[in-house]
Amino acid sequence: MRLLANIIWFVFAGVWLFIGYLFAALLCFLLIVTIPFGVAALRIAFFGVWPFGRAVVAQPGKGIGSTLGNVLWFLLGGWYLALMHLLTGVFLCLTIIGIPFGLANFKLINVSLRPFGREIVSVAEARRRGLNTIASF
Repeated sequence: MRLLANIIWFVFAGVWLFIGYLFAALLCFLLIVTIPFGVAALRIAFFGVWPFGRAVVAQPGKGIGSTLGNVLWFLLGGWYLALMHLLTGVFLCLTIIGIPFGLANFKLINVSLRPFGREIVSVAEARRRGLNTIASF
């Protein structure tokens, strides 16, 4: 079932989200100072291509550095990535078949606004660790 969901997701949303995050990563890689933001954008881009069966969990022990990174991320482009998820989610929710995928896009808004201090793992790994998931598909 996850394979089918991932294939449908890829066709209708994943490829476009990947392009958006790839664009954000390339912009961040242009300046040396923003390379960590580009790495975060690439991590989310690959998660956005094939999200079902994976989860976003908080990394323990991340403190002020992650918070500062998230604030800078929001100012540099996290807001437009979150807007992209919102618009894609709304368009997908216009059809009955697209509702689960639209809801998945809404779950990705949190990750697109605050990527630092987060880790992407399989759902089984998150359960094994006993971690609370931020976004689980």
